[in-house]
Amino acid sequence: MTASAQEFEPGPEDPSRQLLDALRAAGPRALAEMLGNQTHVLAALAAEPEDLLDPGAHATTDFSELVARLHEQAAALEVLEARAMVALADATHRELRAEEEARAAQEAGDQPSPAQLEKRAYRTTVRDLSMATRRSPSGAGRTLAARRRLVESMPTILGAMNDGRLRPENAHFAARAVGPLTPAQREEVDRRLGARLPYLGDGGSAEWEREVGRQIEKVDPAGQARRHQHARRSRSVTVRRGQHGMATLSAHIPGLDAARIRKRLSREAERRRAQGDRRGHQAIQADALVDTLLGRDTGMETTELDIGVIITDRALLDPAAGDIAQIEGYGPVPAEAVREEMREALAARRARMDELLGEDGALGEDGPELRAVLRRLYTHPTTGELVAVESVARAFPAALARYLLWRDVTCRGPHCDAPIRQSDHIVPHSRGGPTSLDNGQGLCGFCNDKEQQTRSVTREDDPEHPGHRVTWISRTGITATTGAEALTEPVGESMPGAGPELPDQSEPPDVQEPPDVPDPSADGSDETGPSP
Repeated sequence: MTASAQEFEPGPEDPSRQLLDALRAAGPRALAEMLGNQTHVLAALAAEPEDLLDPGAHATTDFSELVARLHEQAAALEVLEARAMVALADATHRELRAEEEARAAQEAGDQPSPAQLEKRAYRTTVRDLSMATRRSPSGAGRTLAARRRLVESMPTILGAMNDGRLRPENAHFAARAVGPLTPAQREEVDRRLGARLPYLGDGGSAEWEREVGRQIEKVDPAGQARRHQHARRSRSVTVRRGQHGMATLSAHIPGLDAARIRKRLSREAERRRAQGDRRGHQAIQADALVDTLLGRDTGMETTELDIGVIITDRALLDPAAGDIAQIEGYGPVPAEAVREEMREALAARRARMDELLGEDGALGEDGPELRAVLRRLYTHPTTGELVAVESVARAFPAALARYLLWRDVTCRGPHCDAPIRQSDHIVPHSRGGPTSLDNGQGLCGFCNDKEQQTRSVTREDDPEHPGHRVTWISRTGITATTGAEALTEPVGESMPGAGPELPDQSEPPDVQEPPDVPDPSADGSDETGPSP
Protein backbone atom coordinates (compact mmCIF):
# COMPACT_ATOMS: atom_id res chain seq x y z
CA MET A 1 0.00 0.00 0.00
CA THR A 2 1.26 3.49 -0.83
CA ALA A 3 2.55 5.47 2.16
CA SER A 4 0.54 8.49 3.24
CA ALA A 5 1.99 11.98 3.01
CA GLN A 6 2.80 12.22 6.72
CA GLU A 7 4.71 8.91 6.55
CA PHE A 8 6.92 10.11 3.69
CA GLU A 9 10.41 11.12 4.93
CA PRO A 10 12.83 11.74 2.02
CA GLY A 11 16.52 11.24 2.77
CA PRO A 12 19.23 13.78 1.92
CA GLU A 13 20.16 11.94 -1.32
CA ASP A 14 16.59 11.26 -2.35
CA PRO A 15 15.55 12.94 -5.63
CA SER A 16 12.43 14.30 -3.95
CA ARG A 17 14.61 15.99 -1.31
CA GLN A 18 16.67 17.58 -4.07
CA LEU A 19 13.47 18.79 -5.72
CA LEU A 20 12.27 20.28 -2.43
CA ASP A 21 15.54 22.14 -1.94
CA ALA A 22 15.52 23.38 -5.53
CA LEU A 23 11.95 24.67 -5.26
CA ARG A 24 12.66 26.44 -1.97
CA ALA A 25 15.64 28.16 -3.56
CA ALA A 26 13.89 29.01 -6.84
CA GLY A 27 10.94 30.81 -5.29
CA PRO A 28 7.20 30.99 -5.88
CA ARG A 29 7.33 31.26 -9.69
CA ALA A 30 9.07 27.88 -10.02
CA LEU A 31 6.51 26.28 -7.71
CA ALA A 32 3.69 27.87 -9.71
CA GLU A 33 5.12 26.41 -12.93
CA MET A 34 5.39 22.94 -11.41
CA LEU A 35 1.83 23.11 -10.06
CA GLY A 36 0.65 24.29 -13.47
CA ASN A 37 2.16 21.21 -15.11
CA GLN A 38 0.61 18.93 -12.50
CA THR A 39 -2.77 20.62 -12.88
CA HIS A 40 -2.64 20.06 -16.64
CA VAL A 41 -2.05 16.32 -16.13
CA LEU A 42 -4.70 15.98 -13.40
CA ALA A 43 -7.27 17.95 -15.40
CA ALA A 44 -6.68 15.69 -18.41
CA LEU A 45 -7.13 12.58 -16.25
CA ALA A 46 -10.27 14.03 -14.66
CA ALA A 47 -11.76 14.85 -18.07
CA GLU A 48 -10.91 11.52 -19.70
CA PRO A 49 -9.92 8.88 -17.12
CA GLU A 50 -10.57 6.00 -19.58
CA ASP A 51 -9.37 2.75 -17.91
CA LEU A 52 -7.75 4.52 -14.96
CA LEU A 53 -10.96 4.49 -12.91
CA ASP A 54 -12.55 1.36 -14.34
CA PRO A 55 -14.44 -0.17 -11.37
CA GLY A 56 -14.33 -3.59 -12.99
CA ALA A 57 -10.55 -3.67 -13.27
CA HIS A 58 -9.46 -2.52 -9.80
CA ALA A 59 -10.22 -3.39 -6.18
CA THR A 60 -12.17 -1.13 -3.85
CA THR A 61 -9.05 -0.66 -1.71
CA ASP A 62 -7.25 0.90 -4.70
CA PHE A 63 -9.96 3.51 -5.12
CA SER A 64 -10.09 4.13 -1.37
CA GLU A 65 -6.32 4.71 -1.36
CA LEU A 66 -6.63 7.14 -4.27
CA VAL A 67 -9.37 9.14 -2.55
CA ALA A 68 -7.25 9.36 0.63
CA ARG A 69 -4.19 10.60 -1.28
CA LEU A 70 -6.26 13.19 -3.17
CA HIS A 71 -7.66 14.40 0.15
CA GLU A 72 -4.15 14.74 1.59
CA GLN A 73 -2.94 16.64 -1.47
CA ALA A 74 -5.89 19.02 -1.24
CA ALA A 75 -5.07 19.68 2.44
CA ALA A 76 -1.42 20.42 1.66
CA LEU A 77 -2.48 22.78 -1.12
CA GLU A 78 -4.81 24.57 1.33
CA VAL A 79 -1.87 25.25 3.65
CA LEU A 80 0.35 26.34 0.77
CA GLU A 81 -2.35 28.70 -0.43
CA ALA A 82 -2.80 30.18 3.06
CA ARG A 83 0.93 30.90 3.31
CA ALA A 84 0.98 32.27 -0.25
CA MET A 85 -1.93 34.63 0.49
CA VAL A 86 -0.18 36.08 3.53
CA ALA A 87 3.09 36.37 1.59
CA LEU A 88 1.24 38.17 -1.23
CA ALA A 89 -0.21 40.67 1.24
CA ASP A 90 3.18 41.31 2.86
CA ALA A 91 4.96 41.61 -0.50
CA THR A 92 2.33 44.06 -1.73
CA HIS A 93 2.82 46.20 1.37
CA ARG A 94 6.60 46.10 0.95
CA GLU A 95 6.47 47.08 -2.72
CA LEU A 96 4.02 49.94 -2.14
CA ARG A 97 6.16 51.25 0.71
CA ALA A 98 9.24 51.12 -1.53
CA GLU A 99 7.36 53.00 -4.27
CA GLU A 100 6.33 55.74 -1.84
CA GLU A 101 9.86 56.04 -0.46
CA ALA A 102 11.25 56.35 -4.00
CA ARG A 103 8.62 58.96 -4.86
CA ALA A 104 9.38 60.89 -1.67
CA ALA A 105 13.07 61.01 -2.60
CA GLN A 106 12.23 62.67 -5.92
CA GLU A 107 9.17 64.79 -5.17
CA ALA A 108 8.26 67.21 -2.42
CA GLY A 109 4.84 67.13 -0.82
CA ASP A 110 2.68 65.19 1.57
CA GLN A 111 3.29 61.47 1.83
CA PRO A 112 0.67 58.92 2.87
CA SER A 113 0.62 57.95 6.54
CA PRO A 114 1.51 54.37 7.55
CA ALA A 115 -2.19 53.66 8.14
CA GLN A 116 -3.12 54.96 4.68
CA LEU A 117 -0.35 52.90 3.10
CA GLU A 118 -1.47 49.79 4.96
CA LYS A 119 -5.07 50.32 3.88
CA ARG A 120 -4.02 50.71 0.25
CA ALA A 121 -1.90 47.55 0.40
CA TYR A 122 -4.75 45.63 2.00
CA ARG A 123 -7.29 46.70 -0.61
CA THR A 124 -4.85 45.97 -3.44
CA THR A 125 -4.22 42.47 -2.09
CA VAL A 126 -7.93 41.80 -1.65
CA ARG A 127 -8.55 42.77 -5.27
CA ASP A 128 -5.77 40.43 -6.45
CA LEU A 129 -7.14 37.55 -4.38
CA SER A 130 -10.69 38.22 -5.52
CA MET A 131 -9.70 37.96 -9.17
CA ALA A 132 -7.31 35.03 -8.71
CA THR A 133 -9.72 32.88 -6.68
CA ARG A 134 -13.03 34.05 -8.20
CA ARG A 135 -14.36 35.25 -4.85
CA SER A 136 -16.21 38.45 -4.12
CA PRO A 137 -13.96 41.19 -2.66
CA SER A 138 -15.67 40.89 0.73
CA GLY A 139 -15.18 37.12 0.68
CA ALA A 140 -11.53 37.53 -0.32
CA GLY A 141 -11.00 39.96 2.56
CA ARG A 142 -12.47 37.54 5.09
CA THR A 143 -10.41 34.71 3.62
CA LEU A 144 -7.18 36.72 3.92
CA ALA A 145 -7.94 37.68 7.53
CA ALA A 146 -8.63 34.06 8.54
CA ARG A 147 -5.59 32.67 6.70
CA ARG A 148 -3.32 35.25 8.35
CA ARG A 149 -4.49 34.14 11.78
CA LEU A 150 -3.75 30.53 10.85
CA VAL A 151 -0.25 31.33 9.61
CA GLU A 152 0.78 33.77 12.33
CA SER A 153 -1.08 32.66 15.47
CA MET A 154 -2.25 29.05 15.01
CA PRO A 155 0.72 26.82 14.07
CA THR A 156 -0.77 23.69 15.65
CA ILE A 157 -4.00 23.89 13.68
CA LEU A 158 -2.09 24.74 10.50
CA GLY A 159 0.16 21.70 10.97
CA ALA A 160 -2.81 19.41 11.65
CA MET A 161 -4.45 20.60 8.44
CA ASN A 162 -1.21 20.09 6.51
CA ASP A 163 -0.78 16.45 7.50
CA GLY A 164 -4.44 15.57 7.04
CA ARG A 165 -5.43 15.23 10.71
CA LEU A 166 -7.87 18.15 10.48
CA ARG A 167 -10.23 19.01 7.66
CA PRO A 168 -9.49 22.40 6.06
CA GLU A 169 -13.02 23.67 6.64
CA ASN A 170 -12.63 23.01 10.37
CA ALA A 171 -9.30 24.84 10.49
CA HIS A 172 -10.80 27.79 8.63
CA PHE A 173 -13.75 27.87 11.04
CA ALA A 174 -11.38 28.07 14.01
CA ALA A 175 -9.45 30.90 12.36
CA ARG A 176 -12.65 32.88 11.80
CA ALA A 177 -13.97 32.21 15.29
CA VAL A 178 -10.89 33.61 17.08
CA GLY A 179 -11.25 36.95 15.28
CA PRO A 180 -12.34 38.90 18.41
CA LEU A 181 -9.35 37.61 20.44
CA THR A 182 -5.88 39.10 20.82
CA PRO A 183 -2.93 37.33 19.11
CA ALA A 184 -1.79 35.89 22.45
CA GLN A 185 -5.28 34.54 23.15
CA ARG A 186 -5.42 33.02 19.67
CA GLU A 187 -2.17 31.19 20.35
CA GLU A 188 -3.62 29.84 23.60
CA VAL A 189 -6.76 28.63 21.81
CA ASP A 190 -4.50 26.99 19.21
CA ARG A 191 -2.56 25.19 21.95
CA ARG A 192 -5.72 23.96 23.66
CA LEU A 193 -7.31 22.77 20.42
CA GLY A 194 -4.10 20.94 19.55
CA ALA A 195 -4.31 19.05 22.85
CA ARG A 196 -7.90 18.05 22.02
CA LEU A 197 -7.16 16.87 18.46
CA PRO A 198 -6.70 13.18 19.39
CA TYR A 199 -10.28 13.23 20.70
CA LEU A 200 -11.80 15.31 17.89
CA GLY A 201 -10.04 14.34 14.66
CA ASP A 202 -12.76 11.94 13.47
CA GLY A 203 -15.74 13.80 14.91
CA GLY A 204 -18.19 15.85 12.90
CA SER A 205 -17.79 19.51 12.03
CA ALA A 206 -20.47 20.50 14.54
CA GLU A 207 -18.52 18.82 17.36
CA TRP A 208 -15.37 20.68 16.29
CA GLU A 209 -17.24 23.99 16.18
CA ARG A 210 -18.59 23.42 19.68
CA GLU A 211 -15.08 22.66 20.94
CA VAL A 212 -13.71 25.84 19.34
CA GLY A 213 -16.40 27.89 21.06
CA ARG A 214 -15.71 26.10 24.34
CA GLN A 215 -11.99 26.92 24.22
CA ILE A 216 -12.61 30.56 23.29
CA GLU A 217 -14.84 30.96 26.35
CA LYS A 218 -12.17 29.37 28.56
CA VAL A 219 -9.37 31.57 27.24
CA ASP A 220 -11.37 34.81 27.42
CA PRO A 221 -13.97 34.37 30.21
CA ALA A 222 -14.06 38.12 30.84
CA GLY A 223 -15.36 38.69 27.33
CA GLN A 224 -18.04 35.98 27.51
CA ALA A 225 -20.95 38.21 28.52
CA ARG A 226 -19.81 40.98 26.17
CA ARG A 227 -19.66 38.61 23.19
CA HIS A 228 -23.06 37.14 24.05
CA GLN A 229 -24.76 40.52 24.32
CA HIS A 230 -23.11 41.66 21.09
CA ALA A 231 -24.32 38.50 19.35
CA ARG A 232 -27.87 38.96 20.69
CA ARG A 233 -28.05 42.35 19.02
CA SER A 234 -27.53 40.64 15.66
CA ARG A 235 -30.80 38.65 15.86
CA SER A 236 -32.32 38.47 12.42
CA VAL A 237 -34.55 36.58 9.99
CA THR A 238 -33.53 36.17 6.36
CA VAL A 239 -35.12 34.59 3.31
CA ARG A 240 -32.96 33.34 0.44
CA ARG A 241 -34.41 32.38 -2.90
CA GLY A 242 -33.97 28.72 -3.77
CA GLN A 243 -34.42 26.68 -6.92
CA HIS A 244 -37.62 25.22 -8.38
CA GLY A 245 -39.95 27.52 -6.45
CA MET A 246 -38.40 26.90 -3.01
CA ALA A 247 -36.75 29.24 -0.51
CA THR A 248 -34.62 29.01 2.64
CA LEU A 249 -35.87 30.73 5.81
CA SER A 250 -33.15 31.39 8.41
CA ALA A 251 -33.46 32.83 11.91
CA HIS A 252 -30.40 33.97 13.86
CA ILE A 253 -31.66 33.61 17.44
CA PRO A 254 -30.37 32.61 20.92
CA GLY A 255 -29.22 29.01 21.13
CA LEU A 256 -31.67 28.03 23.87
CA ASP A 257 -34.63 29.18 21.78
CA ALA A 258 -33.21 27.36 18.75
CA ALA A 259 -32.91 24.14 20.77
CA ARG A 260 -36.52 24.49 21.92
CA ILE A 261 -37.75 25.05 18.36
CA ARG A 262 -35.88 22.06 16.96
CA LYS A 263 -37.08 19.78 19.74
CA ARG A 264 -40.66 20.97 19.36
CA LEU A 265 -40.63 20.40 15.60
CA SER A 266 -39.00 16.98 15.98
CA ARG A 267 -41.59 15.91 18.55
CA GLU A 268 -44.38 17.07 16.26
CA ALA A 269 -42.92 15.13 13.33
CA GLU A 270 -42.63 11.97 15.43
CA ARG A 271 -46.23 12.38 16.64
CA ARG A 272 -47.61 12.77 13.13
CA ARG A 273 -45.54 9.87 11.80
CA ALA A 274 -46.91 7.68 14.59
CA GLN A 275 -50.43 8.65 13.49
CA GLY A 276 -49.72 7.43 9.96
CA ASP A 277 -48.37 10.51 8.19
CA ARG A 278 -46.12 9.20 5.40
CA ARG A 279 -44.19 12.42 4.78
CA GLY A 280 -40.54 12.43 5.76
CA HIS A 281 -39.44 13.63 9.20
CA GLN A 282 -37.80 16.77 7.81
CA ALA A 283 -40.75 17.58 5.56
CA ILE A 284 -43.19 17.38 8.47
CA GLN A 285 -40.99 19.70 10.52
CA ALA A 286 -40.93 22.26 7.71
CA ASP A 287 -44.70 22.07 7.18
CA ALA A 288 -45.42 22.35 10.91
CA LEU A 289 -43.20 25.42 11.19
CA VAL A 290 -44.92 27.17 8.28
CA ASP A 291 -48.43 26.22 9.41
CA THR A 292 -47.79 27.49 12.94
CA LEU A 293 -46.24 30.80 11.86
CA LEU A 294 -49.04 31.47 9.37
CA GLY A 295 -51.79 30.47 11.81
CA ARG A 296 -53.19 27.62 9.75
CA ASP A 297 -55.46 25.02 11.30
CA THR A 298 -52.76 22.36 10.93
CA GLY A 299 -50.31 24.35 13.06
CA MET A 300 -48.83 23.01 16.29
CA GLU A 301 -50.62 23.45 19.60
CA THR A 302 -49.03 25.40 22.42
CA THR A 303 -46.98 23.17 24.69
CA GLU A 304 -44.20 23.27 27.27
CA LEU A 305 -40.87 21.60 26.52
CA ASP A 306 -38.28 20.16 28.86
CA ILE A 307 -34.85 21.24 27.56
CA GLY A 308 -31.76 19.88 29.29
CA VAL A 309 -29.16 22.48 30.28
CA ILE A 310 -25.86 21.37 31.84
CA ILE A 311 -24.12 24.11 33.80
CA THR A 312 -21.72 24.06 36.75
CA ASP A 313 -22.72 25.65 40.02
CA ARG A 314 -19.73 27.97 39.60
CA ALA A 315 -20.95 29.29 36.26
CA LEU A 316 -24.54 29.64 37.48
CA LEU A 317 -23.62 31.77 40.48
CA ASP A 318 -20.33 33.42 39.50
CA PRO A 319 -20.11 35.18 36.11
CA ALA A 320 -16.31 35.31 36.43
CA ALA A 321 -15.94 31.52 36.73
CA GLY A 322 -15.20 31.05 33.02
CA ASP A 323 -17.22 27.81 32.64
CA ILE A 324 -19.74 27.46 29.83
CA ALA A 325 -23.11 25.75 29.66
CA GLN A 326 -24.32 22.89 27.45
CA ILE A 327 -27.77 22.71 25.85
CA GLU A 328 -29.21 19.28 25.13
CA GLY A 329 -28.86 18.42 21.44
CA TYR A 330 -27.27 21.79 20.66
CA GLY A 331 -23.92 22.15 22.41
CA PRO A 332 -22.06 24.86 24.34
CA VAL A 333 -23.38 28.36 24.93
CA PRO A 334 -22.01 31.15 27.15
CA ALA A 335 -23.16 30.69 30.73
CA GLU A 336 -24.47 34.25 30.56
CA ALA A 337 -27.11 33.05 28.08
CA VAL A 338 -28.49 30.63 30.69
CA ARG A 339 -28.25 33.15 33.53
CA GLU A 340 -30.07 35.72 31.39
CA GLU A 341 -32.81 33.22 30.53
CA MET A 342 -33.35 32.43 34.22
CA ARG A 343 -33.38 36.11 35.22
CA GLU A 344 -36.00 36.89 32.57
CA ALA A 345 -38.12 33.90 33.59
CA LEU A 346 -37.98 34.91 37.24
CA ALA A 347 -38.84 38.52 36.45
CA ALA A 348 -41.79 37.53 34.27
CA ARG A 349 -43.12 35.08 36.85
CA ARG A 350 -42.68 37.64 39.64
CA ALA A 351 -44.61 40.25 37.66
CA ARG A 352 -47.51 37.86 37.09
CA MET A 353 -47.62 36.76 40.73
CA ASP A 354 -47.42 40.32 42.02
CA GLU A 355 -50.31 41.29 39.75
CA LEU A 356 -52.45 38.45 41.05
CA LEU A 357 -51.46 38.25 44.72
CA GLY A 358 -50.03 41.58 45.70
CA GLU A 359 -46.63 43.14 46.12
CA ASP A 360 -44.89 40.14 47.69
CA GLY A 361 -46.51 37.48 45.54
CA ALA A 362 -47.38 34.06 46.95
CA LEU A 363 -44.28 33.42 49.04
CA GLY A 364 -42.53 36.76 49.37
CA GLU A 365 -39.14 37.00 47.66
CA ASP A 366 -39.12 33.27 47.00
CA GLY A 367 -42.61 33.29 45.52
CA PRO A 368 -41.80 33.14 41.81
CA GLU A 369 -41.17 29.49 41.04
CA LEU A 370 -38.84 29.03 38.14
CA ARG A 371 -39.93 25.78 36.53
CA ALA A 372 -36.59 23.97 36.59
CA VAL A 373 -35.58 20.51 37.75
CA LEU A 374 -32.01 20.27 39.04
CA ARG A 375 -30.13 16.99 38.65
CA ARG A 376 -26.64 16.38 40.00
CA LEU A 377 -24.34 15.08 37.26
CA TYR A 378 -20.77 13.83 37.60
CA THR A 379 -18.02 14.10 35.00
CA HIS A 380 -14.83 12.12 34.44
CA PRO A 381 -11.91 13.90 36.17
CA THR A 382 -9.50 13.70 33.21
CA THR A 383 -11.84 13.89 30.21
CA GLY A 384 -14.77 15.98 31.41
CA GLU A 385 -17.28 13.42 30.06
CA LEU A 386 -20.43 12.33 31.87
CA VAL A 387 -19.89 8.97 33.61
CA ALA A 388 -21.76 5.71 33.83
CA VAL A 389 -25.18 4.39 34.68
CA GLU A 390 -26.51 0.96 33.65
CA SER A 391 -29.73 -0.96 32.96
CA VAL A 392 -30.63 -4.64 32.54
CA ALA A 393 -33.25 -3.89 29.86
CA ARG A 394 -32.67 -4.48 26.14
CA ALA A 395 -34.04 -1.08 25.14
CA PHE A 396 -32.42 1.94 26.70
CA PRO A 397 -34.71 3.33 29.43
CA ALA A 398 -35.77 6.95 29.00
CA ALA A 399 -33.41 8.25 31.68
CA LEU A 400 -30.40 6.41 30.23
CA ALA A 401 -31.28 7.44 26.67
CA ARG A 402 -31.42 11.06 27.77
CA TYR A 403 -28.08 10.63 29.50
CA LEU A 404 -26.61 9.50 26.16
CA LEU A 405 -28.14 12.57 24.50
CA TRP A 406 -26.54 14.85 27.09
CA ARG A 407 -23.15 13.17 26.81
CA ASP A 408 -22.88 12.81 23.03
CA VAL A 409 -24.84 15.96 21.97
CA THR A 410 -24.92 14.93 18.27
CA CYS A 411 -24.52 11.65 16.37
CA ARG A 412 -21.32 9.78 17.33
CA GLY A 413 -20.78 8.38 13.83
CA PRO A 414 -17.47 9.49 12.26
CA HIS A 415 -17.71 13.01 10.80
CA CYS A 416 -21.50 13.04 11.34
CA ASP A 417 -23.31 16.10 12.68
CA ALA A 418 -26.89 14.83 12.50
CA PRO A 419 -29.17 15.06 15.57
CA ILE A 420 -29.31 11.95 17.74
CA ARG A 421 -32.39 9.88 16.87
CA GLN A 422 -31.59 6.49 18.42
CA SER A 423 -29.69 5.00 21.37
CA ASP A 424 -27.33 2.32 20.04
CA HIS A 425 -25.58 -0.67 21.62
CA ILE A 426 -21.93 -0.55 20.50
CA VAL A 427 -21.73 -4.30 21.03
CA PRO A 428 -25.21 -5.40 19.90
CA HIS A 429 -27.53 -6.73 22.59
CA SER A 430 -27.94 -9.91 20.53
CA ARG A 431 -24.21 -10.57 20.97
CA GLY A 432 -24.28 -10.04 24.73
CA GLY A 433 -23.71 -6.29 24.79
CA PRO A 434 -25.05 -4.68 28.00
CA THR A 435 -27.51 -1.79 28.08
CA SER A 436 -25.18 0.70 29.72
CA LEU A 437 -23.68 4.13 29.24
CA ASP A 438 -20.32 2.46 28.56
CA ASN A 439 -21.77 0.30 25.75
CA GLY A 440 -24.14 2.98 24.48
CA GLN A 441 -23.85 5.83 22.02
CA GLY A 442 -26.26 8.26 20.43
CA LEU A 443 -26.61 7.83 16.65
CA CYS A 444 -28.70 9.17 13.80
CA GLY A 445 -30.90 6.82 11.80
CA PHE A 446 -28.26 6.29 9.10
CA CYS A 447 -25.33 5.55 11.42
CA ASN A 448 -27.42 3.20 13.55
CA ASP A 449 -27.22 0.76 10.62
CA LYS A 450 -23.50 0.38 11.38
CA GLU A 451 -23.45 -3.44 11.44
CA GLN A 452 -24.39 -3.49 7.74
CA GLN A 453 -22.12 -0.59 6.73
CA THR A 454 -18.82 -1.38 8.45
CA ARG A 455 -16.36 -4.15 9.18
CA SER A 456 -16.49 -3.45 12.92
CA VAL A 457 -17.44 -0.86 15.54
CA THR A 458 -15.77 -1.40 18.91
CA ARG A 459 -15.22 0.40 22.18
CA GLU A 460 -11.56 1.45 22.52
CA ASP A 461 -9.61 1.28 25.78
CA ASP A 462 -6.54 3.48 25.39
CA PRO A 463 -4.69 4.55 28.56
CA GLU A 464 -3.18 7.51 26.69
CA HIS A 465 -6.61 8.74 25.62
CA PRO A 466 -9.09 7.96 28.41
CA GLY A 467 -12.80 8.44 28.10
CA HIS A 468 -15.55 7.00 25.95
CA ARG A 469 -13.90 6.35 22.56
CA VAL A 470 -15.34 4.19 19.78
CA THR A 471 -13.34 2.93 16.78
CA TRP A 472 -15.10 2.41 13.44
CA ILE A 473 -13.45 0.36 10.66
CA SER A 474 -14.96 0.60 7.18
CA ARG A 475 -15.32 -2.30 4.78
CA THR A 476 -12.17 -1.12 2.94
CA GLY A 477 -10.16 -0.79 6.16
CA ILE A 478 -10.39 2.95 6.86
CA THR A 479 -10.23 3.58 10.62
CA ALA A 480 -11.87 6.46 12.51
CA THR A 481 -12.23 7.00 16.25
CA THR A 482 -14.86 9.22 17.87
CA GLY A 483 -15.07 10.35 21.48
CA ALA A 484 -17.61 11.88 23.81
CA GLU A 485 -17.36 15.61 24.30
CA ALA A 486 -15.83 17.18 27.38
CA LEU A 487 -18.65 19.07 29.10
CA THR A 488 -16.44 20.47 31.87
CA GLU A 489 -12.77 21.44 32.15
CA PRO A 490 -10.69 18.22 32.17
CA VAL A 491 -8.14 17.94 34.96
CA GLY A 492 -4.68 18.84 33.70
CA GLU A 493 -5.77 21.58 31.31
CA SER A 494 -4.76 25.01 32.48
CA MET A 495 -7.54 27.39 33.40
CA PRO A 496 -7.42 30.96 32.15
CA GLY A 497 -4.69 32.77 34.01
CA ALA A 498 -2.82 29.60 34.92
CA GLY A 499 -0.65 29.62 31.81
CA PRO A 500 1.42 32.39 30.26
CA GLU A 501 0.18 35.83 31.15
CA LEU A 502 -2.23 37.18 28.56
CA PRO A 503 -2.70 40.83 27.63
CA ASP A 504 -5.30 42.96 29.37
CA GLN A 505 -8.65 41.48 28.31
CA SER A 506 -10.19 44.94 28.15
CA GLU A 507 -7.84 46.10 25.39
CA PRO A 508 -9.02 45.75 21.78
CA PRO A 509 -7.52 42.84 19.85
CA ASP A 510 -4.45 43.46 17.73
CA VAL A 511 -6.04 42.70 14.37
CA GLN A 512 -3.84 42.27 11.34
CA GLU A 513 -5.83 44.65 9.14
CA PRO A 514 -5.32 48.43 9.02
CA PRO A 515 -6.86 50.40 11.93
CA ASP A 516 -9.52 51.97 9.70
CA VAL A 517 -10.30 48.73 7.82
CA PRO A 518 -12.36 46.53 10.19
CA ASP A 519 -11.76 42.79 10.29
CA PRO A 520 -14.70 41.47 8.25
CA SER A 521 -14.78 38.17 10.19
CA ALA A 522 -14.27 39.47 13.71
CA ASP A 523 -17.74 38.32 14.63
CA GLY A 524 -16.98 34.76 13.50
CA SER A 525 -19.28 34.95 10.50
CA ASP A 526 -18.76 32.61 7.59
CA GLU A 527 -16.72 33.72 4.63
CA THR A 528 -18.44 34.17 1.32
CA GLY A 529 -18.07 31.42 -1.27
CA PRO A 530 -16.46 28.00 -1.07
CA SER A 531 -13.11 27.33 0.47
CA PRO A 532 -10.25 27.60 -2.06
